[in-house]
Amino acid sequence: MVRVLVVEDSPVVREFLLHILGSDPEIEVVGTAESGEEALAAVVRIRPDIITMDVHMPKMNGFDTTRRIMETHPTPIIIVSGTLDLAETASVFRAIEAGECRDFVKTVKLMSEVKVVRRWSHLRLGTTLPVASLSAEVQGRTPQSQIRLIAIGASTGGPPALRMILSELPKDFPLPVLIVQHIAAGFTHGFVEWLAQSSSLPVQLPVHGQQVVPGRVYVAPDGFHMTVVGDGRIWLNTDAPENGLRPSVSCLFRSVAKAYGQSAIGVLLTGMGKDGAWELKLMKEQGAVTIAQDNETSVVHGMPGEAIRLGGATYVLPPEKISRMLTSLVATVSIQPGTDSVSA
Repeated sequence: MVRVLVVEDSPVVREFLLHILGSDPEIEVVGTAESGEEALAAVVRIRPDIITMDVHMPKMNGFDTTRRIMETHPTPIIIVSGTLDLAETASVFRAIEAGECRDFVKTVKLMSEVKVVRRWSHLRLGTTLPVASLSAEVQGRTPQSQIRLIAIGASTGGPPALRMILSELPKDFPLPVLIVQHIAAGFTHGFVEWLAQSSSLPVQLPVHGQQVVPGRVYVAPDGFHMTVVGDGRIWLNTDAPENGLRPSVSCLFRSVAKAYGQSAIGVLLTGMGKDGAWELKLMKEQGAVTIAQDNETSVVHGMPGEAIRLGGATYVLPPEKISRMLTSLVATVSIQPGTDSVSA
């Protein structure tokens, strides 16, 4: 049985969640909480396998509650946001009609098996190692002056890893960064804003045909594969999903391997499945520097683990060292004043 704690302050949404979760014989709702404070106490008392977490709650919201839980009693958490307006009842029936309830139950059961790691508060992280500590590792191993672009792929557990990496990159970071993050439809805009809050680099959703600019971060939009061509333009398409996903990391990495070859860096972070694993190896074969997140810090080591198994990772690192590695690798690259070009 999958033991679920439901955290939701809306009685209507809470009863709806209890109904759809109770419809599966392999799921048991072992408790409910109406606030973040109640949720923290319930996690200690009940020790659920997984938590469904409301976002909008009085006092401690869902994000702060999630952060506290991950610091003290790491547990898989699914963020659930209910719509509290006159159309709420109709929305519920539309969700049932669309089969979203079955998808939700499937997600709960799948995520309950995910290994999670403790997330330490930034106040307890201590002093980070200087960038110079990695310089010996990268010196002489890659043609730094040729690097022109960074591509990153992530899935389950990716948002906090991406936020850590971007927050550590300096404001004068001289390369464009392209990101594919698997995320539920409708959340990408909010995700981009959230990343931008902790990054000194501008973070944005690209448009078709847009020229990439050094020192900017581009996140693939909902429902579109994001690729890049040799002249540095982003191409978006609605081709068939790859590995069941659109956007797909595989699609981005493959285009980067073709267009940039050894002039790129590929990074594959935590996530289920194999999306991007073979293509990270392809990037490595084309001469690119490739990095996979380590098992210890990955929420799910599926994607990076498969890339490592295939021999596609030049380096295996935790997120905080990935950012320092990127900074070291491009240390000799500079942007010409008044232009968008990159040189050494």
